Formats: sequence, structure tokens, C-alpha cells
Amino acid sequence: MIRTCFVLAVVAGPLFAQQKPHKEATRPIAANEAGIGLQMPDFTGTTPAGKAFQLSKALAGKKGCVVAVTSTTCPLSKKYLPTLAKLEKQFAEENVAFVYLNPVDTDEPGKDGQLPAAYLHDKDGSIAKRIGARTTTDVFLIDSKRTVVYHGGVDDQYGLGYTADEPKRRYLKDAIEALLEGRPVKVAATTAPGCELDLSDAKPVASSEVTYHNRISRIVQSHCLECHREGGVGPFTLATKDDLLAHKGMIKKVVGNESMPPWHAAKPEKGPSPFLNDRSLNPADKKDFLAWFENGAPTGNEADAPLPRTFPKEWAIGTPDLVVQLPKPVTIKATGTMPYEVVTVETNLEEDKWVNAVEVQPTAREVVHHVLVFALQPLKPGEIDLRPRGEAQGYFAAYVPGNNHQIMPEGFARKLPKGSRLRFQIHYTPNGKATADRTRVGFRFAKEAPKHEIFVLSLANPKFQIPPGAENHEDKAQIRIPVDAVILAYSPHMHVRGKACRYELETSDGKKTILLDVPHYDFNWQLQYKLAEPLKVTKGTTLRFTAWFDNSENNPANPNPKATVKWGPQTTDEMLLGYVEFYFPNGSPFGGR
Repeated sequence: MIRTCFVLAVVAGPLFAQQKPHKEATRPIAANEAGIGLQMPDFTGTTPAGKAFQLSKALAGKKGCVVAVTSTTCPLSKKYLPTLAKLEKQFAEENVAFVYLNPVDTDEPGKDGQLPAAYLHDKDGSIAKRIGARTTTDVFLIDSKRTVVYHGGVDDQYGLGYTADEPKRRYLKDAIEALLEGRPVKVAATTAPGCELDLSDAKPVASSEVTYHNRISRIVQSHCLECHREGGVGPFTLATKDDLLAHKGMIKKVVGNESMPPWHAAKPEKGPSPFLNDRSLNPADKKDFLAWFENGAPTGNEADAPLPRTFPKEWAIGTPDLVVQLPKPVTIKATGTMPYEVVTVETNLEEDKWVNAVEVQPTAREVVHHVLVFALQPLKPGEIDLRPRGEAQGYFAAYVPGNNHQIMPEGFARKLPKGSRLRFQIHYTPNGKATADRTRVGFRFAKEAPKHEIFVLSLANPKFQIPPGAENHEDKAQIRIPVDAVILAYSPHMHVRGKACRYELETSDGKKTILLDVPHYDFNWQLQYKLAEPLKVTKGTTLRFTAWFDNSENNPANPNPKATVKWGPQTTDEMLLGYVEFYFPNGSPFGGR
């Protein structure tokens, strides 16, 4: 028997110039598009009973508050009122307040029935503008410090042009439960199909006067602390105002040139980012961060400070069902460079397992550039394995600074077959101090087989050659799609000569569409680009991964501009590799799901 596996990729339609569909559902968007992590301004108003209302007072003694935008004339708003009322009743005993905000001037609240106790008619829309409301079904969830932890739709039961019997995803309810349990909100931002508000001059949620406590500390929490904290991979901590001032010069440089936070996808010409994990600073955050330094870095009122951000003490995925670790420590020298360390470890699995969460943990994160973990399946007697080897076979788990774990959506998992071995490929970067590392990977198993199996395969070209001195050498890999599939994410991979790369679609009639453009690739950040909305694709189209390389003496990272560079596993070699994470909606052509 011969076991084969072709390198597969899948494709989708235009991302950056989509027309508005006739039917519009609630869908996740990047958190930086929705003011997540910022402080909601304090606002006041008068309730239907004639009582004065102030948001900060309504929060007193509460764990959080839902601010729900609504309207008595918008059909979708009216459909969502019973859902909101049910949630308000459900979480009342858990100290979660609800406030309803109607920004439609001509509405007549109370005309057709009793209103909630905390209902404000924002006739001039001034409050809605201040908090960044977008539609009449928008909801905000804030914590006890008025930090926005969720902004989007209630759920996906109703939308423009459709109604479902039950919602598939209860975004607001899930966010409230996460807040009460002290967990990060899994989906922090979504669209909210409803009656559009004409608030073109609305600004992202933010306090009017920028201080450390009310604004800057929140930007740092959302974009920096993952790495720049005690025990993090960043070279210094940014946990306090003093930390920011001590590194002011460098912060101004990297924020100004947008090299930090690390995010390399080109910005879309219009519309929101198509990537759920877009970690870049939005224009308002960048402007306020830099202006804060120029204005003398005011501290502000400590009462406006956010709740401290907490990080998992051990495992972000929860307690693993299986942990596989390097059998002995790897010694990392103090200076210079090191070749990739490759170690294969047995899992000793006696049956197939479905993995719904995986996390890679170096024990010396300060010297680990990235880790790829491959699952090597056992062969049957007499079976010849013709599957791609090494990186081209598709990774099972990965680690890069700031992104070391994956929790898969409900109903999705990856298969770890019985008897699998794990091959760890680790890139160490000495930092001036000799140390040792025993990287490990933790798996959490699903209790039952998933609805969909996630695959990671690749677009690879192992036969390319980069001529000596070439400053902008172009090469590519492509495949015609053999079966319908759905894309979840892209992960481009090159080495130090990598300059830029692009994923694009070409349909049978020759039309090309850019799916992901990385104009300035950086080997130091092996980023994954997760789509906010999975992309359905059909067979017969072509997916192409194009890469550009700088093998000239003008590339300071180039180890040898006089060499002809080919595919190879070490940093001094090169790779042209476009990973694609996807699933088959109609079942796998390889058998199974």
C-alpha cells in the first residue's frame, strides 16, 4: 500500500472590495475595530420615571454593565428586546446592570408599552456618538472600571433579511459569563446588523482627556502586555507608567513606524480588517499614544485605572489531557547563532484522539524564536509514505512570541492518530546568557468526534533558487483546488531573505484577487492571520502563494549575498511556504470528516 498526500490549498472571493449582501448576519471582527479595552465615557441622562441617571453610579457595586442601543421603530431592535430582557433577568443576581440607549430623535419610547427602568432617550445622539455606537442593535459590555470588554451584536438569531428559530452563537451571553468568571472574552467584537446610525463623526470609545489611567494603560493592556510583562518574551516590562517613560524613545519610534505591535498585513483600501486577530493599533490609539508623551504624559485619576490584566499561571487552554515534553534539556549558548534543534518524541497514544485545544510552552521563552510541532503518523507494514516531509507536511501546533496556543471553535478539532510521534523543530536565538530549555506541548481532547476536522497543509516550492545578489527575486507555489473547502487562516513562512509575500486567488476566467498581502515580511515574527469570517471556496479555482526575496548585500540579515540560495531547514537556507488552515464542509476526500 502507498499512502500519499498532495499539498492542498483553498480559495475565496474578494476580501477588500465586497459589496453589501442582501442578507447580513452578525459576524466576528477584529477587536481593534471596536474600541475593545478602552474606557467608556461616563454619561448621564433621565429615565422614563424622571430619575437622574449616571453610568458610573449605576456601576457601583456591580461586576459589569450592558449598554444596549435600541429603538422603538427599528424592527430588529424590537425583535431583540425580549432577548435582552431575558439576559437582564438572568444576570441580575450576579450584579450585572443593563442600560438601554435610544438615539433616534423621532422615537416615542413608552408609547407601545412599559420601558426598562434604566432607559435613556438620547434624542440628539450625543451619547451614542461618544461611545461609538454603530447601529440600533449594538451592545457594549463594560467591567466595573468601565473598560469595554465586548462590543457587537447580541447573537446571530436576527439580521438584515433573515430570522432564525434559535441563535447559533450567543455572543453577549458568552461575554457576560467570561467577565463573571474572570476569563478573556473569546469573541470580543462583532458586527451588529440593524438600523444604521448616521454618526459619521463618532469616535472610538475613549475618554476626552488622554491620561495614563483612563486611556494609555488600556492601550498597553490590549496591545503590549502579552509580551512586555514579568515572565513575558519582551525585553522589558511595560506594566507601569514609569516603565513607559523609561522606554519612551523606543516606544515612540516603533509605534510611529508601526513595527509594534507586530502586524504585517497590508491595510484594506476600505472597510474593516478581514482578520480576527489584527493586533495593529488603530489610528486613534496611535495618535493618542504618541500625543500623550508629547503632552507631558499626564497620570490622571487613579480611579479611572482599568482592572489589572491577569495571565494564566500555567496553561491558557486549561489543564491538558496530554503533555509531551522534550526528553532532556537543550543547551543554548550565550552568543552567536544556533541551527534548528529537531527532536522526535513518542506520544504513546493507544487510540486516536480529537484535539480541540493545543498549547506550546518553551521553558526558556526568552531564547525561543519559534517552534513548529509536527505529528508523524505511524505506517502500516509494507506501507510507503510519500507525504511531504518537514515543514511542507503542515504543522500540528506552533509557537511564536505572543501566540502560543489555539482553542478551536465548538464542533472543530484536529485528529492526533494512535501511535503518533511528535517532531519538535525549535529555533533558538541566544541572548547573551547561556541557558537550557525543555519545550513541551499540551493537548486537550474533545469528548466526541467533531463536526469538522481542521487540516493544515501548504503551498510549497522546494525547487526554487535565488541567484547571488538578487535584490527582489520572485518565485511562487500554486495549486488548483480539487474540492470545496473553507479557509480559516494563513501562515506565511520564509527565512531571513524573505522580503514580501502574497496569497491570491485566480478564478477559471483569469480574474485575480489578493487574499493576504504582506508587503514587509519579518522573519522575527512568524504570524498567523486568522480570518474573521471563514471563507467558503469551490473547486476549480487556483490559490497562489508568491514570495519575494532579498539576497543582496543591502539586506543586513543576509548571511551570504554571494551564495545561490535553495530550500533548506536552517536559517541560512530559505523556504517558500504558505500554510493554509482549512476544513472540508462536505467531509474530507481523504476519508473521515
